[in-house]
Amino acid sequence: MLQSHPATVTTVATINKTQIVVIENGEKRVAVKPLCEALGIDFSAQLQRLKRDEILSSVVVMITTTGSDGKQYEMVTIPYKYAFGWLFTIDTSKVRPEAKDFVLKYKMECYDALYNHFVELDEYIKYRDELSAQIYLKVEAARDDFKLAKNKLEEYKEEFAAARKLTLEDWREQRKQLEIDFENSEEGGE
Repeated sequence: MLQSHPATVTTVATINKTQIVVIENGEKRVAVKPLCEALGIDFSAQLQRLKRDEILSSVVVMITTTGSDGKQYEMVTIPYKYAFGWLFTIDTSKVRPEAKDFVLKYKMECYDALYNHFVELDEYIKYRDELSAQIYLKVEAARDDFKLAKNKLEEYKEEFAAARKLTLEDWREQRKQLEIDFENSEEGGE
């Protein structure tokens, strides 16, 4: 759907000596033709693609702007946030040779961003949960070891206290030889 609105223009990048502009009139929009020129792709073909796209066709707008020469120009625009997805669909075999590396690098960054958004977070959460579970098992084992050590410590403290309370009499009593009553023993041999 094409509409006409006055707007302000801000250059945000220069690709292949072509200024890429964001047009603001309540929202940020990108002029399609300068991007097509910078990449060396046919503007008319891209405009047709935009009009055929189920999502992009609903956001294509014609903006009237004042160029650096002071003249009024009408520009086909799409919202800035949609420009990234549209650029991702550009066929690298259709772009100017000097723009091909730029488009390939851009597409690789898009693949990385999509992967990070949809998969990497899940992998991170899974890794973090597995790591936490492993450490929790170590904590539980240490807690069990601590309880065992605490019990042993109490046992040894009691033994120590008993050793400190040992009197000479107690010690003599423990040193006495075992007395065996031979007279009451039935195992005697004849």
